[in-house]
Amino acid sequence: MTNLDTNPGPSPRLRLTGIDKAFGATQALRGVSLAVAAGEVHALIGENGAGKSTLMKVLSGVVRPDAGTMELDGAPYLPADTLAARRHGVAMIYQELSLAPHLSAWENIVLGAEPHRLGWLDQKEARTRARGALARLAHGHLDLERPAGEFSIAEQQVIEIARALLTEPRVLIMDEPTSSLTQADTEKLFAVVRQLRTEGVSVIYISHFLEEVRQVADRFTVLKDGETVGSGALAAVGQAEIVRLMVGREVREMYPVRTPQRGTAVLQVRQPQGEPLALHAGEILGVAGLIGAGRTELLRAVFGLDKSVLYVTTPARRWAEGVGFLSENRKEEGLMLPLSVAENATLTKFSALARGGWLRTGGIEAVTADWIGRLGIKTRGPRQAVGELSGGNQQKVALARLLQHPARILLLDEPTRGIDVGSKAQIYALIAQLAAEGRAVVLVSSYLPELFGLCDRIAVMRRGALVECRERAAWTEPELMAVAIGAAA
Repeated sequence: MTNLDTNPGPSPRLRLTGIDKAFGATQALRGVSLAVAAGEVHALIGENGAGKSTLMKVLSGVVRPDAGTMELDGAPYLPADTLAARRHGVAMIYQELSLAPHLSAWENIVLGAEPHRLGWLDQKEARTRARGALARLAHGHLDLERPAGEFSIAEQQVIEIARALLTEPRVLIMDEPTSSLTQADTEKLFAVVRQLRTEGVSVIYISHFLEEVRQVADRFTVLKDGETVGSGALAAVGQAEIVRLMVGREVREMYPVRTPQRGTAVLQVRQPQGEPLALHAGEILGVAGLIGAGRTELLRAVFGLDKSVLYVTTPARRWAEGVGFLSENRKEEGLMLPLSVAENATLTKFSALARGGWLRTGGIEAVTADWIGRLGIKTRGPRQAVGELSGGNQQKVALARLLQHPARILLLDEPTRGIDVGSKAQIYALIAQLAAEGRAVVLVSSYLPELFGLCDRIAVMRRGALVECRERAAWTEPELMAVAIGAAA
């Protein structure tokens, strides 16, 4: 194991030693150790399927370890469930949202920690606490009465974070908290994390964005194949070494070198005001913007998922026209979690894989096995339920289903959300290959380095409108953000 200044202090707030966890024949964790000091932001890094989520489930009381010990402020710690963990001061923000969509924002924020008086819910106090928690995240403007399910994915993530902060935790676990946040909202979250650090809260920060890890974290631990392979102070190690620890090899080029060959216009992106924006064959068009700017809504309207006077169409018609769509919400729209990896990956190809009206199981599994290899999907095999995979591997299955089709236009909404750095490089190479084959790609992303590293042109949305589109080289990140917030001169 690479060991670089692993001492978190004389008496760490949290210490895990020799943690093992198996699920049947799958050994998810093997002797994992972790130590986090009070007032420390500790980055937990690793590829999808490395064991990060399992380790955090052990810590937050979702599952019990098979072996090993845990200590919290020097006392033995083994929570019976998540409620017990929260009572001990350990709160977790999951990558996959766990809100009750039919309940209001304030009801979700105070859920499990409702203030009461004489046995009755104190709604006034509950709303006050909810508003205060949102204000800490610079989102005090959100409508407390609105059902959580009506907010965007990014806004739902803010509500999830607010709920965790409400418990005033000693240890706060954040699993990919910025995966659906814009750069501006990410900076606001970082300010909250730094404030928590000054208050003595220990933060375990899980992220695939190594740039943001360096901005917010003090120390790190890398997991690979369920084992601890490296830890230490972030200031003592370069990014290339962290990537090598994660993937077991060097990743020399994150973004592929491309020579764009822009062809004829294949789609007119229309809007209520202003000129339509033409999408060309062989082009990767990036779409940037703040939360609520309308990026996701634009793609859904173009594909026919949401009604629009500008696009009188249906998803079936779009699919027949050669337009494919990848939703940012893989949990509810992108996958059927109880079904197998093979069934999800080939769901839209059943007719092509059938013979005489019968599905050929062997053909389905062979096609899926090919994509498992091409995308590096970590799974026991094509028959494993996709709901059992890590979030990033689920995203790869959703991508596999889309990429195997000869669609000439691809609408990709946050395609690398929750995917590790090594796998991102694979996805970027695939997208570049698709563009080189003449396909047109619209890429919505909240991660500016991704847009600048991969796209030919970048358009900015603000308040539901495409306000400006430039060649990538004509933008700088500060200029792009200024246009996004309406502060450009």
